[in-house]
Amino acid sequence: MARRTMRSSVLCGALAVALSSLVLSGCAADSKSASPTTTGAGATATTTGAGAAAQSLTIYTGRDKDLVASVVADFEKALPQYAGKVQTIIAGAQDNLDRMRAEKSNPQAGFMWGGTQQQLEQAASEGLLTPYDAKNAAKIPANRKDAGNQWFAEQLLPEVIVYNKTLVSEADAPKDWSDLIKPEWKDKIVIRDVLPSGTMRTIYSAMVYQSFVTANSPEAGYAFLKALDANTVAYAANPEDMYTQLDQGTGVVTVWNLQDALIQPLKNKRPWSFIMPSSGAPVLLDAVGIVKNEAQDQAAKDFMDFLMEPKMQAKLATDYYQVPAMEIDEADKPDWLAALEIKEMKIDWKVLGAHQDEWMTYWADNIKGKG
Repeated sequence: MARRTMRSSVLCGALAVALSSLVLSGCAADSKSASPTTTGAGATATTTGAGAAAQSLTIYTGRDKDLVASVVADFEKALPQYAGKVQTIIAGAQDNLDRMRAEKSNPQAGFMWGGTQQQLEQAASEGLLTPYDAKNAAKIPANRKDAGNQWFAEQLLPEVIVYNKTLVSEADAPKDWSDLIKPEWKDKIVIRDVLPSGTMRTIYSAMVYQSFVTANSPEAGYAFLKALDANTVAYAANPEDMYTQLDQGTGVVTVWNLQDALIQPLKNKRPWSFIMPSSGAPVLLDAVGIVKNEAQDQAAKDFMDFLMEPKMQAKLATDYYQVPAMEIDEADKPDWLAALEIKEMKIDWKVLGAHQDEWMTYWADNIKGKG
């Protein structure tokens, strides 16, 4: 624990230095209410051609609105032909995926910014994305992108155990996932409601996966989730509700992403600390893709190349504490990122992705609220 404490101190110290430039970042894989933001005049697409005006671009994203506004402003400054032609619709990745499905015959967006690997793979398999050999695709490891170039991971989101340090000491805090089902945590765990959240779907599916790959059956994983349900005092409707319940002590422990676990105590003075689970953390790939929409195709490709540029990714690591999925120069890494050590849980994401809907449907129908 001394090693983890020292590493957390290094991370938090480095975070505090840059706090003045920080705006709140949340997990793009989670669910939020749709919120359109336009940086200029509407989003009516204009097909690019010889002598034609640049296309408009609509981006579906679950990223923090301030982060989105900052990147879009930089994009319009760097490529002024798009000034006033970019609209963003901010909602959770699952909501955005469902919206893209409903609009397949008449797509309204050009770019999907944020979503789990499983969600982007679903979008690709359903013909919602278009392949593009992005400018810096070679800097992204093969296991962090689609073999057909339909999606690319932008950031890594390790999932950790978070606790209210004013109500739970570091010595007493859960050290691993298995600790969460011990009797002492009865009615002390608050959970972001699972089905609307890509983050929580992945965490819970990872728990089932561990038993599935050893016993070729999800039953032991279901038993774990049932015991966890018995210890869960509340399922929060959205991340903000979960944050508040953790702050106020409705529950004193939760499971969530490392990015928020680091940022929230500094940005919003939340009394949080975190544990990197001893058996390993599921590390989500938060990805991006170009929506199959000819009317916005060129604008989306230009935005992809702008966003997925190493210097831009280094800037987002510095300002918003993202863990880049692509390789960036060591000299460009902020101190907190250079100090970060992630113990990754080994997961075959194709196996998990193939069973995730089945497992989570079973959880919703047979486990939630019945533990």
